[in-house]
Amino acid sequence: MGTVTLGVSIAVPEPHGSRLQGCRLGFGDAAAAKIPTHVTLLPPTAVDPAARPLIEEHLAGIAAAGRPFPMRLYGTGTFRPLSPVVFVQVVEGGSACGWLQERVRDPRGPLARQLQFPYHPHVTVAHGIEEERMDAAEAELAEYEAAWTASGFALYEQGRDGAWRLQREFLFATVETAERTPEPENAA
Repeated sequence: MGTVTLGVSIAVPEPHGSRLQGCRLGFGDAAAAKIPTHVTLLPPTAVDPAARPLIEEHLAGIAAAGRPFPMRLYGTGTFRPLSPVVFVQVVEGGSACGWLQERVRDPRGPLARQLQFPYHPHVTVAHGIEEERMDAAEAELAEYEAAWTASGFALYEQGRDGAWRLQREFLFATVETAERTPEPENAA
């Protein structure tokens, strides 16, 4: 029956997501049009489509144990020369991202896998383009800053066209509870 390619990530919210995606396109990274701006928790992973219910149950359990946390991006970095990537750094929220990605890839779970490199939370802004454009990306976004509260993460699937599409969002337990709880009425 084949496999599908899934990924799990924390979306970079608006207006930051669109701005960084626009920058990435402007640097000449055409793949950016098919990749929502994100912090990866699980890199592209081939799975059996029949495993989807178990995967979603696994991710829901992680979200139920998670709590909202502050995320802050600032400045740039690169993985060159090991990998042709320039990124915006996660300067707050990285340890929470690390906690999440370890649970997503739990060796006893349906998304168990080893990483090629040690986990380093980041937001890619240039990948596999000319060196001078990589240098421009690193310089242009050196003072870039964004902050928000991460309230959950999401499951994405890569289509045959290479585009990543949202499949399901997983909100942390306290966010779901707050959304379900009606506001108290003011007593006059």
